[in-house]
Amino acid sequence: MWGFLESVHSMKTRTPHSFSATPAKPVVEKRHKGAGEVRIIGGEWRRTKLPVALKPGLRPTPDRVRETLFNWLGQSLLGWRCVDPFAGTGALGFEAASRGAAHVQVCELDPALVAQLSTQVNRLKATNVHVLRTDGVACLKQLSAASVDLIFIDPPFDGALFEPALQAAAKAVKADGYVYLEAPAAWTDEQLEPMGLSLHRHLKAGAVHAHLLRRIA
Repeated sequence: MWGFLESVHSMKTRTPHSFSATPAKPVVEKRHKGAGEVRIIGGEWRRTKLPVALKPGLRPTPDRVRETLFNWLGQSLLGWRCVDPFAGTGALGFEAASRGAAHVQVCELDPALVAQLSTQVNRLKATNVHVLRTDGVACLKQLSAASVDLIFIDPPFDGALFEPALQAAAKAVKADGYVYLEAPAAWTDEQLEPMGLSLHRHLKAGAVHAHLLRRIA
């Protein structure tokens, strides 16, 4: 998932006393191995770890937020068609697939992340997950009208992708489907109504605002 991710490196050095004959020990910088891991929290692949690459702007959806989201959705997504157009780590898409979604399309533009997503698909034998290298908004615009049960909108927080992504998602989601929106600020019905969406649920967790949206009839 995409958002803000900051990694801080700290290193302590020891300077010898000006009258000491003992030379200072050389400082060895530890190699950074990445930003860590996230776990799938429910379904067939529960507790399975997914790697988080060290990429500017990459921030997986927090566990608490994902748990709340799938509580809102009712835990089982058996037979659903889902799209994760700004996949990043793939945490949301794999979570949906783990919970029984019939088809999960994950889209990502970064080639290294696409390769990582494909590796996880092969590792999990996730035949219901399909990885596509493409821009997230373009991914949404290619979808047929009213063809998807659930769409995850979690683009980079510092970009201008929210409005075009929501507009495209509103056309692609089924009348009884859902659009999940993760953003650095709360979105209101006044902002969402011109796009044909309305606010169904909202959660603030730290700097993250999680929204579950529905189509306006």
